[in-house]
Amino acid sequence: MNYSDLIIFIMEMMGTVAFAASGAMLGIRKKMDLFGVCVLGVTTSVGGGAIRDVTLGIIPPGMFRRPIYTIVAVMVSLGLFALLYIRRNLLDGRIGQLYDLLMNISDAIGLGIFTVVGINTAWNAGYHQLFLLVFVGVITGVGGGLLRDVMAQEKPYILTKHIYACASIIGALVCVCAEDALGHLEAMMTGAVAVVIVRFLAMHYRWNLPRIE
Repeated sequence: MNYSDLIIFIMEMMGTVAFAASGAMLGIRKKMDLFGVCVLGVTTSVGGGAIRDVTLGIIPPGMFRRPIYTIVAVMVSLGLFALLYIRRNLLDGRIGQLYDLLMNISDAIGLGIFTVVGINTAWNAGYHQLFLLVFVGVITGVGGGLLRDVMAQEKPYILTKHIYACASIIGALVCVCAEDALGHLEAMMTGAVAVVIVRFLAMHYRWNLPRIE
């Protein structure tokens, strides 16, 4: 494994942990049992990648060919469930608010990482069309969360909360457009950072797209 592959693998692991924690937390909030929490954690972390691989014709999807991501998602979900089962008070009061903030932060990090990882997968598969690259990047970033919300009977987060999918689109465009000038790895890092910055600004200033009340 060369340097670039190692960095990308570390990014994938960070995104997997972040999204698995986000999915497991929603399962706990919904009072699901241990199996349900693990399913939601795994779905959130690898669901978007599975949709991406099917779109690109990569069969079977990477989550089956490299189960390390699924295993890590299960371990994170189990650990989070065990922690909150023992310390139920973490879900209440100011500590609960702090935990929600940490979940939002991890969700933003996961979104940024998986958006650019999706684009890198398309690059490696030989695709270079702008629209396709942006599409698979965004679907990798938001697909798992969309499946999570549907399974948990929640109104999909990407359709209602702040600037979420739009942040992924912006980061994907930055990544694709910067690839010629910066190279694969540098463009991926730049795109991921762009997603995280937009998400943080949206959370802080409560940016939302217009809607009819």
